[in-house]
Amino acid sequence: MKKVFLMILFFSLISACKKEQTIINPEETKLTKQQITNTVNNWHKAASEANFENYFNIMDSISVFIGTDASENWSKSQFSKFSKPYFDKGKAWSFQPLERNIYINESNDFAWFDELLNTWMGISRGSGVLEKKGNNWKLKHYVLSVTVPNDNINQVININKVKDSLFLTTKLKDFIKK
Repeated sequence: MKKVFLMILFFSLISACKKEQTIINPEETKLTKQQITNTVNNWHKAASEANFENYFNIMDSISVFIGTDASENWSKSQFSKFSKPYFDKGKAWSFQPLERNIYINESNDFAWFDELLNTWMGISRGSGVLEKKGNNWKLKHYVLSVTVPNDNINQVININKVKDSLFLTTKLKDFIKK
């Protein structure tokens, strides 16, 4: 009898520890992905139309934009100050999505994506993180990368040697000060 009681207790504890599975509705996921696609497309469109307000309204107040240069790790405020002159001239940048992969958490309120883009720099990659706030998706983090064919990587390494060395020296000095 004691063994039966212990077994029942053991199995009860095991089943109580099981994580509750969330069943994700495929239609809801499809709708969420479409909302995210629209948000990111509208963000790129706002840049191509030099619409400063629409572009930066899609970004969260604490968002980060990481550009192609090693020094470009900007808060929203820093990035908007850098970008404002381009938008004011009526010509920011134009990124045309070629493909995009979107991933969503179980709660459908947090997503991340990667995309292949046609840009003035050639084929580039972007990746980002979004959070749903109310009924809107806000871009929290974006990374833009220039693609380099593997056959050309040594040329790029050689081109970057001097600037990378100077950048590393400055960063190392800043790091030591902290």
